Amino acid sequence: MFELKAQMYFAAAHHLLNYDGECENQHGHNWLVEAYVCGSKLDKSNILIDYKVLKRELKEVLNLLDHKDINELPYFAGVSPSSEMISKFIYGEMKKRISLISKVSVWETPTSCATYYE
Repeated sequence: MFELKAQMYFAAAHHLLNYDGECENQHGHNWLVEAYVCGSKLDKSNILIDYKVLKRELKEVLNLLDHKDINELPYFAGVSPSSEMISKFIYGEMKKRISLISKVSVWETPTSCATYYE
């Protein structure tokens, strides 16, 4: 089995719902996103997926979030946009574009990460 990863950043604001603490107030992050693909079949060039394709699709998905107030996006209407839910959103959008997507990790700080996979 082969696994590839692409990393990319986006910046956005959010606030957590049903949370008692500072994060209930609007604040922002420069999120690091890691998108993983996994598979066993390589193409004729012996690659699983072209990094250019993976990065292009990830950039298009992150453009949905970049420099936005995440709470105002339709997907997050009434949903607390935690890092967990952001990773799930990115995974779902990537799955529509790349069937080999296996997991998405979202880092809101250098030491705090949420990962979603099915």
